[in-house]
Amino acid sequence: MKKHGIINRDIAAVLAKMGHTDQLTIADCGLPIPEGVPCIDLSYTIGKPEFTEILLELLKDFQAEKVYIASEIKEENPTVYSEITQLECPIDELTHDQLKERSRQSKVIIRTGEATPYANIIVQSGVIF
Repeated sequence: MKKHGIINRDIAAVLAKMGHTDQLTIADCGLPIPEGVPCIDLSYTIGKPEFTEILLELLKDFQAEKVYIASEIKEENPTVYSEITQLECPIDELTHDQLKERSRQSKVIIRTGEATPYANIIVQSGVIF
């Protein structure tokens, strides 16, 4: 049994398989899941688990070189936007429609119970050397 890091076996398995520039998406409960992209659904009620809770835990166990967010989040969800801007990696902005289209390239979508607007992020894998 793992002692540290992500203990969710599905998430841990995906992280172990990720290579440089592979992407995963962390989504609110409303983001459409593209056909063919696996979904790890962590939601158990509206708002739980929170988007930022999952994002911050994932980043403790994962090397990110950049993230993609919807530009609409700045005005529509300033609280989550403020938390994302505290990350120590570059942030690229797309429109929400572009983000949804780009999520089709993700190795997995991790669905949270978050129920605030535009609380979605695509995390691109970096390397640890």
